[in-house]
Amino acid sequence: MQPQAPVAAGRASALSLRPAQMADVPVLEALIARSGIGLSAGFYSDAQAAAVTRHVFGVDTQLIADQTYFVIEDAGKAVACGGWSKRRTLFGGDRAKSGADPLLDPSREAARIRAFFVDPGMERRGLGSRLMRHCTSEALRNGFSALELVATLPGEPLYLASGFAVIERFALDLPGGIQVPVTRMRKYIGPEQTPAP
Repeated sequence: MQPQAPVAAGRASALSLRPAQMADVPVLEALIARSGIGLSAGFYSDAQAAAVTRHVFGVDTQLIADQTYFVIEDAGKAVACGGWSKRRTLFGGDRAKSGADPLLDPSREAARIRAFFVDPGMERRGLGSRLMRHCTSEALRNGFSALELVATLPGEPLYLASGFAVIERFALDLPGGIQVPVTRMRKYIGPEQTPAP
């Protein structure tokens, strides 16, 4: 077979990253639902994938208001989304939140990596890595020196490859007696420490 590099390069040039807007929410909710179900095969049972997608996944509109949530589009079609947060909530869309969501202190707390989703069929094309680079840069620019997240099992390989370390593994207790394993992870992103001479 002949290499497909020219085609891949052409497709890459059609991809654009921009801040999400409130008008994007219906499109992003649909993308998140497709991703949550479609990319969970081999990691979660059908019941687990359906439960976490229904009860946990979704857009956190506070991130859109904070301008820290982003969309990658392929010729105008949303194919991936994800963001970072300067607020305390670790995971979950609007329907999973309750109460206030206070700001973090960058001098002593880690920024959050939030709600990375890729459309089925677009995985393993570097979209998650592109979002991670952008979010890391933005968190650094806002004074944070560490990132923290809660990963689903399908997302864990991306975060490990991005340099995150596992802090703890636990399960979300969801309606219907369904438990969904997830992983809390952390990464230092501050300036490299120079050893003393």
